[in-house]
Amino acid sequence: MLMFENEAIMKILIVGGGGREHALALTVKKSPLCKELICAPGNPGTALLGKNFPADMSDPQSILAVALAEKVDFTIVGPEIPLVAGVVDLFNDNGLTIFGPTAAAAALEGSKAFSKAMMEKYQVPTALHQTFTDLDSALAHLKANPAPVVVKASGLAAGKGALVCMTDDEAVAAVESMLGADAQFGEAGKTVVIEEYMEGEEASIFAVSDGQNYVLLASAQDHKRAYDGDEGPNTGGMGAYAPAPLVDDALLNQVCEEIIEPTLIGMQKEGIPYVGVLYVGIMLTKEGPKVVEYNCRFGDPEAQVILPLYKGDIVQLLLDASNDNLQKHPKNPPVEGSAAIVVLASDGYPGDYEAHKEISGIDRAEASGAQVLHAGTTLGADGKLLSAGGRVLGVVAQDENLKLTLEKAYAALKEIHFQGCFYRQDIGQKGLKNV
Repeated sequence: MLMFENEAIMKILIVGGGGREHALALTVKKSPLCKELICAPGNPGTALLGKNFPADMSDPQSILAVALAEKVDFTIVGPEIPLVAGVVDLFNDNGLTIFGPTAAAAALEGSKAFSKAMMEKYQVPTALHQTFTDLDSALAHLKANPAPVVVKASGLAAGKGALVCMTDDEAVAAVESMLGADAQFGEAGKTVVIEEYMEGEEASIFAVSDGQNYVLLASAQDHKRAYDGDEGPNTGGMGAYAPAPLVDDALLNQVCEEIIEPTLIGMQKEGIPYVGVLYVGIMLTKEGPKVVEYNCRFGDPEAQVILPLYKGDIVQLLLDASNDNLQKHPKNPPVEGSAAIVVLASDGYPGDYEAHKEISGIDRAEASGAQVLHAGTTLGADGKLLSAGGRVLGVVAQDENLKLTLEKAYAALKEIHFQGCFYRQDIGQKGLKNV
């Protein structure tokens, strides 16, 4: 167990290499507890803040090797893949302090079948649902329960495994894409959850938990669809803002009482206490808030807007969560101002896209007062910054209210260019309607 006073004596490892991890690196670097920062694998943005080391996110042993070789004091895990693969268990077995849930607890995200069973057992409100492992049974269910429905791959599918089906043909195609001969979702789609379609606005709630106590971070709203007006396919997220104006104190209290607390209590009763970030996607239905899904880590791109709004020391918070010591922190710390992110993506994303396009204008964007976070970038042989992913950059702005924040983000974004880049022009508009 690590217990440090306020002096920079910690060597901290951040696991992951996307925009979320760049945001974590920026926040951690500001902590008086951080002496040295390393990232595995990191990206060109994190390289400006510390050292990057190669690591395979699906292989916890490769992450452990970095921590041992670099004599890391504290590790913070960004992505879900290493968490579900058991990186926390491995670090615990080796006596290393790490923030995140064990593999058993991370099943709240890693297995939608497990999470739905937990919600049902502990009376957490969610959509009516049924789980299937064979195609014929799933198709028979669709005949008895016509569209609209939501078809979900139970396993991890990079944020693209939840298919909203507004017609029967779409529902059949979705089920066949998972349980059919093509098995487009691989192992993730071998178990399928079919649930009722819920109407309402979505919001994201984040609770840092030590297994028993929890601390709330700012609420947020994500924009999953690729194009303006929530059109096009689901993506990993095209933008977000925080706090979400529709999540008032009364709603937040209801979410805590009906969703977060029963979930944490249920995990304790199951013998798998949840330590880490419990990220709850909720749908605000006419019957009240219901769980869309759990995630076992900071959201991406939500982390990029909730982290800047946390006024405390994020390292101390996460360290205390890892050490079962959150009771000294206020449960619902105040949030001041607003933050927003707009994602610049490669043309074709979330489908096929071209990479290695030269990026320009980041310096001008940051000079205007925004923060540019690297999500899918690389350095070419000549040192030039190139695109290397579907979601390439995120432009983050902060101001006293959402309107000013969005104006600042979009003004900065216009300074950046790479061939084939695109972005949504309506990020935050839902929030402005609720102000």
